[in-house]
This record gives sequence, structure tokens and C-alpha cells, in this order.
Amino acid sequence: MSGRRRRPRGGHDQPVPGTGADRTPDADPAVIARSVALRQLTAAPRTRAQLAEAMARRNVPDEVAEEVLERFEAVGLVDDAEYARMWVESRHSGRGLARRALEHELRMRGVDPVLAREAAGQLDDDAELAAAIQLCRRRLRASSTEDAARRDRRLLGMLARKGYGAAVARRAIRVATADLTCAEPEPADAEPDPIELDDAESWLAADEPNRACRDQRVARVTTRQGQDS
Repeated sequence: MSGRRRRPRGGHDQPVPGTGADRTPDADPAVIARSVALRQLTAAPRTRAQLAEAMARRNVPDEVAEEVLERFEAVGLVDDAEYARMWVESRHSGRGLARRALEHELRMRGVDPVLAREAAGQLDDDAELAAAIQLCRRRLRASSTEDAARRDRRLLGMLARKGYGAAVARRAIRVATADLTCAEPEPADAEPDPIELDDAESWLAADEPNRACRDQRVARVTTRQGQDS
């Protein structure tokens, strides 16, 4: 047999060998609770509820767990509001999740619903729409030849899974797919766009993210109507 020592089994919640927390069954529950919390927080940020659950798995009495968690909160080692803020920032920028999905994830991690709502409120309507448009554009680069109706259904499904409402999703899809229309060269004998110049200003104001595309169309209409006259 090898002379190498075998590592003890167990996860992050196991007490450090040789410490008071390892002297079971007579170990001080407060020592076990602190050991559990420190190991959990060393691995990753945790909410108060997650730490309480980890302590319960080690049979720490509820009143002891509450006392230890209160101390950790007092020194800033546990801060659900900061956890929620960082979670929203990370998951929105990394995964493009909408406010509704972010709130749900935070509540699932034991964050108070009020704190979860406040954290998700960091994102305003413009930021949420911009993220939805970016998600659509990324997906469109991988499916540019797909049938338009099927493509739009897939985009709607993707945005719904990320927590976007129907109105935001449809607007994001409209903006993102307009990029494809503008990128396509127009045939020389194409019919003029079905838009009257008198309505051009109200049309431009209707959907600002598509302004550049519509500017091109209005310019084409102006040129053609000038030639026809």
C-alpha cells in the first residue's frame, strides 16, 4: 500500500480535523456553526438562508444558528442586500436575464422578496430592452437562414425563458430583425417603400432603436418620389 494519507471524506460542511468542531458528539454547536459558515463563505458568497440550511444539515440548533448568523451579519460577512446586488449585476451581464427571472432566482436562494425586488430594480426598462435585443442578435447570427415565422417563435421562447415579458420580447425581435432587413441590398427595380413622407416623422419616433434603418428607407422614398415628379 502507498504511504500517502487518505483525505477524509466530506464536503465543505465538515469541521476541520483537530478543532473543537471535530470533537463530536460533544462539540460546541456554536463552534460547528462558525466552522460551517466560514467554509461555505470561503467557497462562494452565500445568503443567510443558505448558511442556515447548511447549519441545519449539521444538526446545529436553530437558536444557535440564529445567534451565529447575527454575529456574521454584524461584521459584514453575511449581507443579503449586497449578495442580491452582485447577483443581479452578474447574471444580467453574463446571461442576459430579465428582472422577473432575477427576482425568482434570488427568492429561490432565500433572499427576502423586498430585497430581491429592489436589487432587480437596478435594471431600468432601457437596460432590459437593450439586453433582449442583444440576445436576439446573437441568436440571429446562428440562424439567419431560418424561416422568419419559426425564427420569431424561437426568439420569443428564448426571451420568455429568460424572464422577458411579451411586449419587450416582441419589440426586441422587431429591432433585431430590422438589422437583417437593412443589411440586405435592395434590388434596383424594387418598388418604393409603402410609406408616405408626411408620416415619416411619426414613424421615426415610434421605435427609436430602428431609427438608422428607417432613415435609409425615408431617404430612398424621397429620392424616388423626386424622380417620379
